[in-house]
Amino acid sequence: MPRKGMRLIGFSPNWSSTRSSTVKASPSGSDHFYESVMERALEISGPMIMKWDAEASEAAKVTSLFYESRREANDFVKCVRNLQKAMQFLAMEQPRSEKLVRAQSLMEVAMKRLQKEFFQILNMNRAHLDPESSASARSSVSSTSTGLSSTSDFDVDYGEDDDVRVAGDSITEVEDVSSFVMADMRLIVECMISCGYTKECLRVYKHIRKSIIDEAISRLGVEKMSFSKLRKMDWEVLEPRIKNWLSALEIAVKTLFNGERTLCDNVFASTPDAIRESIFKEISKEAAMILLEFPENIAKYGKYSPEKVFRLLDMYNAIANHRPEIESIFSMDSASSIRTQAVTSLAKLGDAIRTGLAQFETVLQKDSSKSTVAGGGIHSLTIDAMNYLTSIADHSDVLSDIFSGTPPVRKEWLPESYFAVSNADESPVPAISLRYAWLILLLLCKLDVIAEHYKDVSIAYLFLANNLQYVVVKVRTSQHLNRFLGENWLSKQSAKVQQYAANYERLGWGDVIASLPENPTAPMSPEEIKHHFKKFNASFAQAHRKHSACVVSDRSLRDSLKVSIARKLFRLYRDFYDTHKLTMAKEKERHFSSIVKFAPEDVGHHLSDLFFEPSK
Repeated sequence: MPRKGMRLIGFSPNWSSTRSSTVKASPSGSDHFYESVMERALEISGPMIMKWDAEASEAAKVTSLFYESRREANDFVKCVRNLQKAMQFLAMEQPRSEKLVRAQSLMEVAMKRLQKEFFQILNMNRAHLDPESSASARSSVSSTSTGLSSTSDFDVDYGEDDDVRVAGDSITEVEDVSSFVMADMRLIVECMISCGYTKECLRVYKHIRKSIIDEAISRLGVEKMSFSKLRKMDWEVLEPRIKNWLSALEIAVKTLFNGERTLCDNVFASTPDAIRESIFKEISKEAAMILLEFPENIAKYGKYSPEKVFRLLDMYNAIANHRPEIESIFSMDSASSIRTQAVTSLAKLGDAIRTGLAQFETVLQKDSSKSTVAGGGIHSLTIDAMNYLTSIADHSDVLSDIFSGTPPVRKEWLPESYFAVSNADESPVPAISLRYAWLILLLLCKLDVIAEHYKDVSIAYLFLANNLQYVVVKVRTSQHLNRFLGENWLSKQSAKVQQYAANYERLGWGDVIASLPENPTAPMSPEEIKHHFKKFNASFAQAHRKHSACVVSDRSLRDSLKVSIARKLFRLYRDFYDTHKLTMAKEKERHFSSIVKFAPEDVGHHLSDLFFEPSK
């Protein structure tokens, strides 16, 4: 073998001092000494190394040294180290020695063997080195090797036993990797690097581990996708991908990348930090960038309706929650682009979320619905808007961050009577509170416009009472809206509901109440009694006919309305009926039934049946 191919990297100046202090004989004596050292090293190391020469032995080709006997594997490494030391000694004195050429040939065989062993350990123990992930669960149990073939750059012939054994029951953490596997890998790494075969060692490790990381990301359902391709997809196609990405990020950060960093730090524990960091970066960067670029592309998608904001919030939350781990795992300077990509994706998602909420505000402002709800019930706009707001409010903490650098809703936009915020009040109000209050105010203004389209003013007031009550209940039962809008806001709106209900009662049932005398038990002539009965009959029948179609969905509002109407109407009519029915009974029977059409019980039953939603 040409001497220029000899690798004596790792030579230490200390060997020179040792030599000079040990041997002070003549040059010829010194040469003889180093020749003897080299000869002894060749005698001991040669048989052991050649035993495992895959090109010279069929058994060595298909058998793993470390798998067959870890003791022999350790002896093999010791022989290699001793051979290296002898080569270093002799190279200082006789760089053209034939023994040095023989030793170099043995070293090449040994390194090729260790390279093969390193590959086999990495491959055969994938199930013990790979962190648990849904990627392995989704993979086929019959998966075969994704490593290098016999025609790979490593020029190593691999047998059937070298197929990757990917199983669904891989262990959950790198810390649980069998200690002997880790020790074997470190032993090989330290030996190869100390002998000057750093490049070959790193090439094997990076190739296999990168294929594992890339394969895992693929199995998690994350693929590299350009924005031009993504923007052509329908949302129905993208949404499942987003859901999948959310699960993938959790696994990738907590298990895949974290585990790979831990594994790399353990295997290359004896190497400088810069080498370990470079190895990990080269293994994981491509997969990490694919994972973290996806949210940015989704944020730029642009075809958003307000409800799609929730998926953006999920993605924003996911990155924000895992950002400390991302910063820690990819803390090295060479991985700054990965950290930057996480920040960029957060910023783009924040922009898209603000745009989506602005669209929701625009929808409220531009809503031109003139359709009324039969019976003054709850409008679909109210239901949709409040369901949206209560769901958005569940993300209040992150929304506070997203809107922290944007102009807040101005206090003067909100009436003091609405939010109890004085323009002169300098006390701080959370920006998100003002935003929620503003959006609900927009909704209430639209409801006022819709109410104007009712021909019957009393039904318009019932419509306002119903819808505002729905808003109040949704705010009260929402932990976050309740917290941000506060009890004062709720009290003001509840009072307004009662005011609307009172207006409905006055306008809808006032004529019925007015048909009876103020003092129902006062003496009066039969004609006066007859007049009041007839007037009550007509007004009550008309009111009941009109309001029997009215709906009050909220039970508490429904009960309070019926109690209030009954208190004013039923009792008044009952007193009038009980006082004057005998006078009317003296009339002929046919005249009595035409005059007294409702007994108090009838009135009570009619009132109790009001405001229920029709059965489906």
